[in-house]
Amino acid sequence: MLVLDHVQGGYGETRVLFDVSLSVGAGEVVALLGRNGMGKTTTVRTIMGLQPRQGGRISLDGGDLLGVAPFHIARRGIGLVPEGRQVFPTLSVEENLVATARPGVWDVASIKALFPRLAERRRHLGRQLSGGEQQMLAIGRALATNPRLLILDEATEGLAPLIRAEIWACLGRLKASGMAILVIDKNLDAILRLADRCVVLEKGVTVWAGTALELGAAPEVRERYLHI
Repeated sequence: MLVLDHVQGGYGETRVLFDVSLSVGAGEVVALLGRNGMGKTTTVRTIMGLQPRQGGRISLDGGDLLGVAPFHIARRGIGLVPEGRQVFPTLSVEENLVATARPGVWDVASIKALFPRLAERRRHLGRQLSGGEQQMLAIGRALATNPRLLILDEATEGLAPLIRAEIWACLGRLKASGMAILVIDKNLDAILRLADRCVVLEKGVTVWAGTALELGAAPEVRERYLHI
């Protein structure tokens, strides 16, 4: 579905990505891992066309995404849950969900069924929600576009343990439904339970790739690149 082949990118003259390669197949969950500042968010921004690609190839369903506008990339089936959530603060929960909605199985009712808290807070503004509720809303907003691939940048960062557990459980249900997911998070235990494969970045380079089982059995990789 999604393939990054020796991708390079950055911010102006500052190169951040030097050689990033990864792929996400239909119905597959892939974790993108690495310490802070290793290029994970830049990779996501480059996939979505929010950051210029300076080399390599990014393809979706075999078609190169070079020069494709971010909203066209979203329409091709990629839903983004950005770092920091970035919900619309002055819109209600329901308005956030319908603002970018596209027809499909994920509508307001099905999203509220996945996240009952959003049903309870449906008339509250985005800025009135807790951090955990905002993250649920950000995921729901992405689902409302009815994507085939969901990208989550820092899926549970800064959230309370109970909220983190609820979000991981919801991601498990999405995986069971057949949705492809590319996820970034620091909770390695949860990642290893959810992901099929893992890709590790170090200073903008893919330095390791393999199955979640292989990473779980490779303490030397975790210690060297993740400091875990």
